[in-house]
Amino acid sequence: MAGKLSKTKSSFYRRLYVAYLIDTGVATSVPALTEATGMPRRTAQDTIHSLAELDIVCEFERHPGAPNNIGRYVIRDWGAINRRWIMHHLTHIKDSLGYP
Repeated sequence: MAGKLSKTKSSFYRRLYVAYLIDTGVATSVPALTEATGMPRRTAQDTIHSLAELDIVCEFERHPGAPNNIGRYVIRDWGAINRRWIMHHLTHIKDSLGYP
């Protein structure tokens, strides 16, 4: 990791990365996010809920007929965020955050 990230930048990168993982289907649940990133469960939950602060619309989609907590998160709208920028900078974002 080159240099220490500010709390603001690490929070921003974490939100972008979580939204990207959800949108690509790599990790669409809290357990899948914790497995993919190693972040604590509470951090994953808080990050999902804070996506709205970036105008990223993330919704929980319940599986039909399943209990309320069975389903997946989906990104409905990226707002002003350019998803392609994230794709092009994914390695830098992951390295900066220390994620696998």
